[in-house]
Amino acid sequence: MRLRLSTDSIRNASIERVEDLSGQALSSCYQCGRCSAGCPVVDEMDLIPNEVIRLLQFGQIKKVLRSKTIWICASCMQCSARCPKGVEFSSICDALRAMVLRMRLATPAVDAGNLSRVMVSKAPQMGVVSALRKLLNG
Repeated sequence: MRLRLSTDSIRNASIERVEDLSGQALSSCYQCGRCSAGCPVVDEMDLIPNEVIRLLQFGQIKKVLRSKTIWICASCMQCSARCPKGVEFSSICDALRAMVLRMRLATPAVDAGNLSRVMVSKAPQMGVVSALRKLLNG
């Protein structure tokens, strides 16, 4: 696959939005691969963490938004612990998931209205919201 790179494709509004939402500078990553090497769920991903960041660096956000990787990330922070530049891949995934949901590129596989009242009242609110976010058809 051949990519034609231009300043407009690399620094577009979507990429800047990812950086704003995540608080991460995508240009900080120099592709050492330590994030991918230490990821406990990398075998389940269609794009490994450093590939996601490289695609974003090249302005290929549509491919990243369609990947299942952003939903599989366990947010364990192993990637940021190993990163020599301190890039937090899990924060980038959070931002990408938020963008998918806001643009309505995917719909929840579970209807929040059908959750049992007992489960919702006893489960931590953040856990319920996180679970619903990850239960998307992609």
